Amino acid sequence: MSFTPEKVRAQFSALHQCHNGLPVTFFDGPGGSQVPLSVLEEMTTYLGHFNANLGSGYFSSQITTELMSDARRACQALLNAPSPDSIVFGANMTTLTFSLSRAISRSWQEGDEVVVTALDHYANVSSWQQAAEDKSVVVKQAQVKAQDCSLDIDHLLSLITSKTRLVALTLASNMSGSITDITAVIKAAQKVGAQVYIDAVHYAPHHLIDVQQLECDFLVCSAYKFFGPHIGIAYVAPKWIQAIQPYKVEPAPELGPSRFETGTQSFEALAGLIACINYLAQWGDTTMSLRQRLQQSYAVFNHYETLLSEYFLQRLTLLDGVRLWGRNMANSDLRTPTFALTFDSLTPQEVAIALGEQNLCLGSGHFYALGAARQLGLEATGGVVRIGMMHYNTKQEIDRLFDALQELVNR
Repeated sequence: MSFTPEKVRAQFSALHQCHNGLPVTFFDGPGGSQVPLSVLEEMTTYLGHFNANLGSGYFSSQITTELMSDARRACQALLNAPSPDSIVFGANMTTLTFSLSRAISRSWQEGDEVVVTALDHYANVSSWQQAAEDKSVVVKQAQVKAQDCSLDIDHLLSLITSKTRLVALTLASNMSGSITDITAVIKAAQKVGAQVYIDAVHYAPHHLIDVQQLECDFLVCSAYKFFGPHIGIAYVAPKWIQAIQPYKVEPAPELGPSRFETGTQSFEALAGLIACINYLAQWGDTTMSLRQRLQQSYAVFNHYETLLSEYFLQRLTLLDGVRLWGRNMANSDLRTPTFALTFDSLTPQEVAIALGEQNLCLGSGHFYALGAARQLGLEATGGVVRIGMMHYNTKQEIDRLFDALQELVNR
């Protein structure tokens, strides 16, 4: 099936609703995407017919056990993990990272060092800061490049020493959309034997992840950011699955990824997750493997999102009194279609509220990118207006946004 925005939008009930007599336009994808009907149907089917727990002999328990395995295999394809046994599920990226940080830090010793970044969502900063404090470990933070709101790779590399135990960084900024080339960072970390923990939450809706190519130790993302339900996914490299002692209550499974999973999983969310990954793969050749179909689909997404970014930036040049915080380019290899703006005569909150009254749905603030907001001097002034597009957005929606912004600025 060939990709068109119309074919995409037909699959999302949320995109066709009206509120208070006005159409609804979602520019809040970075905070959570809308969900296609196929995902909703699979979640409802599971809850309506097969709701059970693992490990029993009756039919719905057996279906649930197979569902768990199917979800790991689907995520293996999504991340190109070497094995489904490297896939761990949890409530969300933040919860997974906080839990894994306690397990990973068990072996840290006083005087060891951890490197985090100011570009990251603070789930991938604060978790490590608290773990480091518990172990009397030094935390170093890499800076953001003010001119384009990207990570200062040279500064980060200068912080890695023989004492570094872990480097935590993001593949893409959830505030500015800047994509991080982490190749040099991983090589530098490997040289000193440090682990690399990657936040791919904002990256995953826009680019296909390959953990084997990255050669990272850990990677986390959340399905509700890429058209799925609220569930977190962690990749744990095969060499760490058994080597790391989980931070959880007894009795814990001795083998496999479930040893890192706490409590009963959200099986209905796993059903939705499988459907979500199949939704993402639908623009690929049906005779190919799931991974190959995902590669073909994401290539289509990248092309279309570049067109959206180009159009957005063109319209932005016609609007006075506004500043873009981030890369002023449309190349999908360098940025996602997520844009951070501030206005000369309006606070970010004022803009977000005024647009929200017209059902132009977006947010304002620092979006937990607290380090970047502080370094750039944005925290005290209310952060930024964040406009984030997905492959279900259109040029017509961008026109509607800028017409409203122009009226607001003129007023």
